Amino acid sequence: MAYSAPMTKASGTNDKPSAGDPIPPKCSVIEVHVGELKQLFNAIDPSPFRDKDLDPKAEEFIVGWAKDLPRDANLALVVDLDREAGLPDEAAVLRDAIHEFFSQRAQAYRRRLRELLRVGRTSLVIGLVALASAIALSDFLAGLMKGSRVGEIVRESFTIGGWVSMWRPLEIFLYDWWPIRAEARLSDRLAAMPVRIRYLNAKEPDAWRGDWPAVSPRGERATGEEQPRTLNQAS
Repeated sequence: MAYSAPMTKASGTNDKPSAGDPIPPKCSVIEVHVGELKQLFNAIDPSPFRDKDLDPKAEEFIVGWAKDLPRDANLALVVDLDREAGLPDEAAVLRDAIHEFFSQRAQAYRRRLRELLRVGRTSLVIGLVALASAIALSDFLAGLMKGSRVGEIVRESFTIGGWVSMWRPLEIFLYDWWPIRAEARLSDRLAAMPVRIRYLNAKEPDAWRGDWPAVSPRGERATGEEQPRTLNQAS
């Protein structure tokens, strides 16, 4: 699978035939170049095409370059396709599939964030109890061995151990949560971006018949048989 280098443009597509959402002015456009639309999606995912996952390389490409753009930039995706236009609604089907994928990605990151914060709260309670117990025990033992060098060592050891028990909740609440929230917000932006197909007319006019998504004008999957695809064909 081959992708073009992403480009940021102030306007939409060029004079090539295209279909899909209009690209607003001053929009940061990520351009992807594929031979077939099905190359954008995971070949081994058995889900219906509207719920199909993006190919990991395509996801990494789109997400990676979106991160390089300003956080307040309006994003758009233009797919350069090596064939002529196919069915009238294929651009809308592609947009819905991409929006659904990134919407699910945002929800997955928010579930992960909620779980992390739940673990953080539990860890905080455990850490506080361990810290209080360690301090109380260290004071008790130091009192029994008052004036002894060993007593001071025991006291410091328990105190250090108590503070070490606070490491995990502090890591969660100081460092771990905000990258996950940032990923969720980025996915929200990608789930709302306009998607447009630009046709490069590099193949025969009926090349769309072997492409994905194969849909009827009503938006349903074609009933014709498709050749099985291998991992080598998807890469």
